[in-house]
Amino acid sequence: MIDIEKLQRDIKISYNKDLKDVNERVANTAEHVNEEWGINPNELSIAEIKAITSTIVELETKPLYEEVEKLVAQKEKIEREIERKTALLQDMKYKVFDAMEAVLDKDDEIALAKLHQVKLQTIDLFDILGEMVESAIISALEKEADFDIEETLKEAIKELTYESIKEGSLNTVRVRKILSTILQISVDIAEAEPTKAKIILQPTIKGLRTGLFMAIDRFKQRLAFMPIEAKHILIEDYDTIIEDLNQSDVLFSQVIQTKAQESSPPIKKALEEIQKGLKFDLEELLHLSKETAEIMREKFSSLAKSAIKKSSKMLNSDAAKEAKRMGTQVIGVAKNVLSKALKKPQND
Repeated sequence: MIDIEKLQRDIKISYNKDLKDVNERVANTAEHVNEEWGINPNELSIAEIKAITSTIVELETKPLYEEVEKLVAQKEKIEREIERKTALLQDMKYKVFDAMEAVLDKDDEIALAKLHQVKLQTIDLFDILGEMVESAIISALEKEADFDIEETLKEAIKELTYESIKEGSLNTVRVRKILSTILQISVDIAEAEPTKAKIILQPTIKGLRTGLFMAIDRFKQRLAFMPIEAKHILIEDYDTIIEDLNQSDVLFSQVIQTKAQESSPPIKKALEEIQKGLKFDLEELLHLSKETAEIMREKFSSLAKSAIKKSSKMLNSDAAKEAKRMGTQVIGVAKNVLSKALKKPQND
């Protein structure tokens, strides 16, 4: 039996990188192994083939690996820089709005409300969503007795939900994360203020539902005027968005159920009671979602099909050709195994 480690060391020493291409270099190595080790390439075992090919792959790809490592390091550096610049960008947005707020009359609530509405639409909400929700709920709870906490809180949560969802993809992962983040903060505060749990949770859930409804409705309206660039992005996520829209009620219910299961018994009970009263709201949400999915299907299914046709051109790529060849080889191996099994004499 051949010593595999010695064979690999010999190949590394004898491998001739001066030959013009990989075909010549591999052929030269096969000839060397035949002469030096007395092995015909057709008679190599799987272990020997693996040892030879892995050694050659290592020799041939070493420069490329080094380049990839450098590129990965550069990519990571760029990502860190993007993160820093994004934080600076967000900070500058805050400074602009703070400066604008300083210009306005502090007693003019209408002017301040307009500015804050624009601020909500301008800054990147997701990074600070939890803190904003916490601040909104606590601020509402601290208001005087005649203040309509539930309606105001519902309105605040609706706006935060809508503004957080509307500009991005409607795929389940993103929407669920936004809904879960907002509801989790409400649950945390309700746990600390159990006597006010329903006052906090009911408007939160209603605000979440309305905000999601508004975001889907906005998406529905924009489908007709979506630019070509956005349509291509949409096509890439076509199947996912269609599927997610057709089960928006399930997504919404699951977010509430998950938080209920993770909460204390009193909060769990409050969430379950609120959820029972959502039947009509969820039917309305699902109806809108299905309408939106149907419009998307009618407008973009042909575009999706053309995208598939374009992708079929890739069948002529080297990777596709290799995949076809390997698929054929797999069938060949399977047939060979079956043939041997059938020829094998059976014991009486």
